[in-house]
Amino acid sequence: MGKKTKRALAFIVLMGFVSLFSDIVYEGARSISGPFLGLLGASATVVAFTAGLGEFIGYALRLVTGYLAGKTKRYWLFTFVGYFMNLFAVPALALAGNWQLAVLLLLSERFGKAIRKPSRDTMMSYAAKQVGTGFGFGLEEALDQVGAISGPVILSLVLSLKAGEEFAKYKLAFSVLFFPALIAIILLICGRIFFPEPGEFEEKSTPGGKITTNGFALYMVAISLIAAGFSDFPLISFHFAKNHILSSSTIPLFYSIAMAVDAVAALFFGKLFDKKGIMVLIISSALSALFAPLVFLTKNIFLISVGVSLWGIGMGAQESILKAVVANLVSREKRAFAYGIFNTVFGLFWFLGSLFMGILYEKSLLLLVIFSVVSELSSVFVLLGLRKH
Repeated sequence: MGKKTKRALAFIVLMGFVSLFSDIVYEGARSISGPFLGLLGASATVVAFTAGLGEFIGYALRLVTGYLAGKTKRYWLFTFVGYFMNLFAVPALALAGNWQLAVLLLLSERFGKAIRKPSRDTMMSYAAKQVGTGFGFGLEEALDQVGAISGPVILSLVLSLKAGEEFAKYKLAFSVLFFPALIAIILLICGRIFFPEPGEFEEKSTPGGKITTNGFALYMVAISLIAAGFSDFPLISFHFAKNHILSSSTIPLFYSIAMAVDAVAALFFGKLFDKKGIMVLIISSALSALFAPLVFLTKNIFLISVGVSLWGIGMGAQESILKAVVANLVSREKRAFAYGIFNTVFGLFWFLGSLFMGILYEKSLLLLVIFSVVSELSSVFVLLGLRKH
């Protein structure tokens, strides 16, 4: 392993630890945000709308931030500003006394992610090119998911405390998240000091496709279908709480199960992607398509566990392979903007799909499941067509 490859791997690991502590914060919050909003008086539609709009903001604005980052090359600046907003909006939820303010803070958290994500993904793609794009993004995602597992477990322990009223427990849970947020920022500062120019990891002449190719356009169709039919966890957790399927302290543990599967799936499928290509994404998408009936149409804990695990496989693929495909399709000079386009399309259809599923939830769980499964399986057929490009 050459010196440049070792430095690239070190950068990926360091940024993975930034993600680890960051995910303790916002994935921990995500695991309880549905029941928390419900406790504040929000309806299922509001919960789904908030989750969908948050994802839309978190993705759609990346078109602008990706374009600006690509033009200015100030990747670290965008990353720092985004992380500050992304991380510290979550502990502020401890101060929310109504669902409207809580919604605003949750949306602010997603806005911060929109600022940092294209720049961060671009820097990561430079390093990932040294070790294999699938493996690079998969390794970062695996470390990321250690935090995604730890966050819900920590909050589950806080919520399981017997003393105090329910609302006070949630306030304490969100307050605790200030500390991992601070650690993430300290690690990010270390990254800026030791790796001031991540672009050095990839040669400027690295070949890649053009953003306007038919392959990239077809890929956008596929990810639109994946996003539209993939339920966000706040709606799932809302369903568990509303129907008394799981207790408030148990729900974060099931989210941890999903995140553990996510971590393993990201690393496994990411490494496999470097060898087998797009077929790996087809397999993972087909598997995750089956999560909805198991999660929404049964109260059997074992089947729910399987459904949540399949949901985790889908998340792992989204966070590793989807980004790796973009790195392989687009040249480094256009990659920041390409990630902006990719995330905007993904976020738009995540928002529309989440809102539609929230409405369907109020009418018929069966219709919600049918919509989810059909959308996910349709993406598989589009991805099969992508293999020809």
